[in-house]
Amino acid sequence: MSKTKKSNAGHYEVLFIIPNKYTEDEAKQLIVKTEEVITKTGSSITFREYWGKKKLAYEIKHNAYGYYALVEFDAERDAVQSINQTLRLSTEVLRHQIVSKRVKTDAEITRAKTIQGKIAAKKEEAAKELKKKEDKKDADIKKDEDVKEKKGEEKSNKGSLKELDQKLEGILSAKDLI
Repeated sequence: MSKTKKSNAGHYEVLFIIPNKYTEDEAKQLIVKTEEVITKTGSSITFREYWGKKKLAYEIKHNAYGYYALVEFDAERDAVQSINQTLRLSTEVLRHQIVSKRVKTDAEITRAKTIQGKIAAKKEEAAKELKKKEDKKDADIKKDEDVKEKKGEEKSNKGSLKELDQKLEGILSAKDLI
């Protein structure tokens, strides 16, 4: 049996919400403060993402909105428990959730990127098709309007022919012409 201790280090992610009672600048400062809580335990932050102000699914402590932040970090199991305890007692963090996350291999990352590229290409192609359909629809509408305009002109021409006939009748039937 080996006398060396196995490392309990793992990859984790924490999603936390700062209440809406703070301004966006204050919320960003609180996010930095929360990241410091994570690094003080000897953990190293590998990824951070600020999601901004979002509506909560339901009110929490009379807050309908909150500032969301996501942080991924590598830490020992004891450090994660300490971070969890600190965030639970913090009045500046409305809610938090720490989950263990599997580290992706380089092959998985490249595969995910190619899939995202294919999805983006399909979305772009669908947008082009939609634009073509809209352009065709606009052209059909314009063609219909042009046809209606021509019919209107023909009717107005017919109306003017009748008027001309009536005037000509009036002129021809006049007794003072001869």
